[in-house]
Amino acid sequence: MPDFLLEIGLEEIPARMIPSAEAELLRRTLALLGKEALLSPAFDPLTDARSYSTPRRLAVFLSNVEAQQSDITEETTGPAVKIAFKDGVPTPAAEAFARKSGLTVADLKTISTPKGDYLAATITKKGRSAAEVIASELPKEIAALYWAKNMRWIPGSNERFVRPVLWLACLLDDTIVPIEFAGRTAGRATYGHRVLSTGEPFDIQSPTSYLAQLEGEYVIADVEARRHKIRKALDHVTRTVPGARWREDEALVDAVTHLTEWPDVLLGSFEPTYLELPEEVLVTVMRDHQKYFAVEDADGKLAPHFLTVTNIALNDENSAIIKQGNERVLRARFNDARFFWEFDQRTPLTDRVKLLENVTFQKDLGSYAKKSQDVLELASRLANAVMNGYHLPVDTESLYIAARLAKTDLTTELVKEFTELQGIIGGLYARSQGISKIASDAIYDQYIPSSMDDLVPRSIEGAILGVADRSSTIARMFSIGLEPTGSKDPFALKRAANAIVKILAETNLPVTISSVCIASAEFSNSFELTTKLDSFFKERIEFYLREARGQAYDVIKAVMAAGAYDLRDLVARSEAVTAVRGSADFLAVCAGFKRMKNILAQASEQERVEVPEVVTMHPAEQALRSASSSVNEQFVPLATNHQYVEALEMLATLRPQIDIFFEEVMVMDPDPYVRNGRLGLLDGIIRNFSSIADFSEIVTSN
Repeated sequence: MPDFLLEIGLEEIPARMIPSAEAELLRRTLALLGKEALLSPAFDPLTDARSYSTPRRLAVFLSNVEAQQSDITEETTGPAVKIAFKDGVPTPAAEAFARKSGLTVADLKTISTPKGDYLAATITKKGRSAAEVIASELPKEIAALYWAKNMRWIPGSNERFVRPVLWLACLLDDTIVPIEFAGRTAGRATYGHRVLSTGEPFDIQSPTSYLAQLEGEYVIADVEARRHKIRKALDHVTRTVPGARWREDEALVDAVTHLTEWPDVLLGSFEPTYLELPEEVLVTVMRDHQKYFAVEDADGKLAPHFLTVTNIALNDENSAIIKQGNERVLRARFNDARFFWEFDQRTPLTDRVKLLENVTFQKDLGSYAKKSQDVLELASRLANAVMNGYHLPVDTESLYIAARLAKTDLTTELVKEFTELQGIIGGLYARSQGISKIASDAIYDQYIPSSMDDLVPRSIEGAILGVADRSSTIARMFSIGLEPTGSKDPFALKRAANAIVKILAETNLPVTISSVCIASAEFSNSFELTTKLDSFFKERIEFYLREARGQAYDVIKAVMAAGAYDLRDLVARSEAVTAVRGSADFLAVCAGFKRMKNILAQASEQERVEVPEVVTMHPAEQALRSASSSVNEQFVPLATNHQYVEALEMLATLRPQIDIFFEEVMVMDPDPYVRNGRLGLLDGIIRNFSSIADFSEIVTSN
């Protein structure tokens, strides 16, 4: 079986776009060859499919590709014989069917069907070669790759791609497949490293030699191999500083991996006096602006060193020059940061509140001064709910100070220069200006969590501020018709709602989603928003349970059906259901609940009659009634005390009685008194045990 290789050579691709494009190119190539029956029966996607990328190339390698499609023989049915022939002479219908089939009327045959005799044609479609299929169809798949931004560079052409295509290589074993795309025709030539190689093209001998040949020209095309080399080099270079370690940063490792083809690591230093600046500022300058790794000492404190990943092999001759250049650039950035830090401190945050009137939040919603008032009002509502409804202490003075000052760092020069530090700078300035620690921390934490993997605010005041800030934004945007639609969410309202859900699920803030929706609608004077917000947040809750908690879709449906507003309780219930769903007894009870609900749904309300106090019961009915009552006495206190696993294990003990009941008892008995007594039993069981979840939603094998 031949091996297949495709390489697309480009101008440098933005690093953030490479991983998804690499994966999509592999996925599309596999889908095409699979659809065209060009993957052999022995093909294993885990071992026979590989994708590669660097800033200058995307590549796909496949083994066990069929060289030729198999011929396909199929039988097609034509007109009825009585229509195809008249007095033994072929009619136009028969002749047209023959032409369409590529045959003569004499080649057609007659088949008998339940509807009568029909003409039929046996047609053999000749399979195409893999090269023919790939040359014809693969360019369409390349053109369909999704890019956040495209560009057009060929005059008079509508073809777009992320960057200009410089070369194409496409091989089946050692044979060129001349696909055409973006004005290029594929050959077997590729290019090595832009600086370290000769700069001249060289021929790829075969798909299997691709990686080794590129490595000989200073290109590591395998992303994981490049990542491994970077991490090893970071470890090795850091060991030259006694007691030091590089600060783990997987996102930065990923970024520099996609910025390089032949990575190496260099250690640089900066003056210790810069350590007087807050660590957050220094790390942001190094990480976000220079792609440098921070270095810390054995105590985890920032050390006056940094690590930079180069895209060139280092040696004694170039290391000193590169190091000096990087240190000079970093020194300039640190000087800017120090100047802004000192300059900003001349104007306290309290004096910057008025400046927010000149900073636009949204053109239809006014300034950040108005936004701050919204946050303050909603924070006050939530704080009162916490104190009055749950009797938990809240430092309202610090909370209100934080709400008023939260956005003032938008007027500072440091945030204008380093926008990534919004909120963090406000918290640091508040702390340095003598504002209470609770207020300073709340300001600092106002934008976390930024993702499902992020931390949550450290205090209840910080949690209230974070919820008030985001929910006020969501409510205001909804009120002017700027709610998310489909995949369009220009104001990141879904991300804001995700953060609210995470805060309510993972902090000790005892606020329900329902109260957040109501408070948001009330303060915005748009009471009709409550239903919209409720529906919006339910989607985000499902997202949180699925993506952050890894819950199965049926578990999510089951627990949300029992109430989805107390998020900590919802998480606890979902985890309990997941913990016990491996039990055969529990799954059998779930299947029984599903059967009960179906029976109750089918039973007509008009059929219900009052059941006499004394009705003869089937022994299995009596056993289920007695067992469910006994289990309920233990189930209720366990569920009330949030001992959900124990409660569900207790519920599972009903399996024998439920199984026997459905084996021996006909619920829809002709006698209305008997029937309604049994329906009442099932209804009572459903109501008594559905406080944790709607167990009928759990998928079982039954």
